[in-house]
Order: sequence, then structure tokens, then C-alpha cells
Amino acid sequence: QVQLVESGGGLVQAGGSLRLSCAASGRTFSSYAIGWFRQAPAKEREFVAVISWSGGDTYYTDSVKGRFTISRDNAENTVYLQMNSLKPEDTAVYYCAADYLPWTLKTTPESYDYWGQGTQVTVSS
Repeated sequence: QVQLVESGGGLVQAGGSLRLSCAASGRTFSSYAIGWFRQAPAKEREFVAVISWSGGDTYYTDSVKGRFTISRDNAENTVYLQMNSLKPEDTAVYYCAADYLPWTLKTTPESYDYWGQGTQVTVSS
């Protein structure tokens, strides 16, 4: 089992940057792929990015490719989402989620086993 806590959200102007962190507890953190999702008001939760347990595989939704970068530090039990060139449409609550081995690409919320509480990102125009 793993517990996840997101941080790093906030208010930023369009074109700005934020770095989100997903800190995990549990000795088996390196056995989980970690995904980032986001949910805007009155919208469904949507996939943003995912990184495999080793960090060797990453995948992004088209709308954030070239702007967001996902990375992980297994020694620190933390996954990061660097968000650059932010747009107002990136405004949402951002969640990290964990999916246990084996690694397969999963982009639907129901595929993930554990979730954090979310962190708010607001991008002003």
C-alpha cells in the first residue's frame, strides 16, 4: 500500500511555471507507476501524464506535450510534474495516482489503485 500527498499548486499567470510534487510513503514506492490527472469544475477527471516505476517510460496527453515534464526520484519517494507555459485551460485540481506493477500504459482513472487528495492549480489570463 502507498499513501500519496500532492503539493506545489497555486495561482500563476498564463505563461508561467509551477512544479507539482507527489510524495509517497511506503517501502514499495519504486514498484508503482505514477500518473498525474486533473479535474476542472464540472468536468471529468482527465489523464495528464504517467511515468513507469523505473522512470524509463513516460507518456503525456497531447495538450501538455512539450510543456509538462514528469520525473521521479525513487530515493526520495517523490514524483514531479514540471509545468511550463501554463495556459488558463490548465486550471484544475491536480491529482497523482499509483498503479502497481507490472508496467503497462494506463490513462483511465479507474486503472489506478491509490490517489492523493489533490492540489489546486489556477492559471490567470
